[in-house]
Amino acid sequence: MLKVTGVHKAFGKNEILKGVDLTVNKGDVVVILGPSGSGKTTFLRTLAFLETADKGELEFDDIKTSLSNAGKKTILDVRRKSGFVYQNYNLFNNKTALENVMLPLVAARKVPKEEARRIAEEALSKVGLLERKDFYPSQLSGGQQQRVGIARAVATKPDVVLFDEPTSALDPELVGEVLNVIKNLAREGTTMIVVTHEIAFAEEVATQVVFMDGGVVVEKGTSDELFYHPKEERTKQFLERVLKRVEYVI
Repeated sequence: MLKVTGVHKAFGKNEILKGVDLTVNKGDVVVILGPSGSGKTTFLRTLAFLETADKGELEFDDIKTSLSNAGKKTILDVRRKSGFVYQNYNLFNNKTALENVMLPLVAARKVPKEEARRIAEEALSKVGLLERKDFYPSQLSGGQQQRVGIARAVATKPDVVLFDEPTSALDPELVGEVLNVIKNLAREGTTMIVVTHEIAFAEEVATQVVFMDGGVVVEKGTSDELFYHPKEERTKQFLERVLKRVEYVI
């Protein structure tokens, strides 16, 4: 369904991605883990052309393109087949929850307003926020704003949804409500790539876990393989540090 190979990206002399490969099949939930600065978010953003890679090839169903010099039509085609959930919600403050979800349907997909309203209400219902459809972002908690962001991403019925650390900006008590929405999407068979630090979530829903460090994929496998039988020393070090921290918090 989705295959990227040889993704490179540098900012000035700082090489962030050093040849990343990833294959995602329909229905997969791919979780990307790694320490801060490992290149996770930059990699995800190159897939949506929010950052332009220096090198790399993308195959997305019938689309085949370079990630470094794709044309505007190709970029638009890729974006129409994917949804993106940002760290910091990225909602329009002057629009209600319903209007935020409707906007890409009306503006980008040219869906008639009444149909867009129906689709948006269905998406808000899916994330448990239909009763707050007329609320503005300032009237919603961080968790609710992120759930609106998820509704916006899934309303267009994309082939794959990309999540960029969807709980990183939330207070700890709000993390669960957002993760539960993502878990429900996974149970429905939504294809997803999720950059996150949530180990328990990854263990529960991931069909593939990818560990990145230093701009490369160090190791990947099923959640059982990566969390209980890691092969690479760097993976073991990361998990030991993270799991000890989780154990301490508990």
